[in-house]
Amino acid sequence: MARIILTVLLLAGLAGAATAEPKANELFGAMKAGSPHQPAAFGSYAKGCAAGLVELPETGPTWQAMRLSRNRNWGHPDTIAFIQRLSREATRHGWLGLYVGDISQPRGGPMTSGHRSHQIGLDADIWMSPPKRLNLSRAERESLSAISVRSADQRRVNGNYTRAHGAILKAAALDPAVDRIFVTAPVKIELCKQATRSDRKWLQKIRPLYGHHYHFHVRLKCPAGSPGCRKQSPTVAELSKGGDGCDETLQWWVTDYLDPPKATKPAKPSKPAPKRRHPRDYTMADLPSQCAQVLAAR
Repeated sequence: MARIILTVLLLAGLAGAATAEPKANELFGAMKAGSPHQPAAFGSYAKGCAAGLVELPETGPTWQAMRLSRNRNWGHPDTIAFIQRLSREATRHGWLGLYVGDISQPRGGPMTSGHRSHQIGLDADIWMSPPKRLNLSRAERESLSAISVRSADQRRVNGNYTRAHGAILKAAALDPAVDRIFVTAPVKIELCKQATRSDRKWLQKIRPLYGHHYHFHVRLKCPAGSPGCRKQSPTVAELSKGGDGCDETLQWWVTDYLDPPKATKPAKPSKPAPKRRHPRDYTMADLPSQCAQVLAAR
C-alpha cells in the first residue's frame, strides 16, 4: 500500500499541472492501520494528520465504538485514555457507559466524508444516547441512531436530556486533557441554568455549535511530544476572560441565528468572502510536510 501511494504521489508531481493531484482524503481514507511511529499530531484539527494512532477497542467494559464500517475509531493514546476514563465516569451517573462515534481515521487526515475536523486524533464524538446495552452486534452499530436532546424549534432541550447528561459533560470539561467541548446551544443554556454561582469556570469549555444535538464533540489539547500540533485559537483561557459564556453570545444561537433580523436599510456592497475550501478538496500540498511520511510508512 505504501509503495502504491508513493508511486501515485511521484507520478502526480511529474505530470505537473496537466494531471490533477490525488485528493488527500482518498489517500488517508485508504489506510487501514496506524503508522509505526511514536504518537504525534501534525497541523491543526481541521488540516493535519497524526502518527502512531491507536485503535479504540470495538467493545470495552464501559463503551462501544459505533459505525465500525467507517474505521474511524483511531486516536492519539491520550484520546483513547480519555474516552475510557469518561466512560467509567458515566457509570457513576446511571449510564452503562458510552457509545463512541467518530474519532479519527487510522492516520488522521481529511476524511472521505463528513467532518472538517477529526484530522489529528484529538477529536471524539460521544453519542447523547445513554447505552441500553454494551453487546451490540456490528450490524446494530450500523443501524442504531443516536437520540437528539434538542427541541424541534431548536431553542431548548427536549425530554431526552437529563441531569446525567449535564454531569457527564461537566466531568469531561473538568478533565485537564480537554480543550473544549462542542454541544448544541440549548444544552449549554441548560448547563448555565443548573450551574451554581460558585462553580462555573468549567462552563467556558462548553462551546455552542450547530449540529451537535445527537452527540457532543470533545477536543483534546495538543499533547506532549507533538511540537507540530497547532493549538486551538483563541484558547479557552483567552475566552474565559469574558466569563463563563452564559451571555448574549449564547442567546444569539437561539434567537438571531435561527431568525435573523431583517435589515432596516440596504446593506453596503462589499467584497464577497473568499470561498472556504472543504478538506475533501485538499491535496497533500495543503497538509504539513510530515504527513507524507505518515502516509507512506509501513
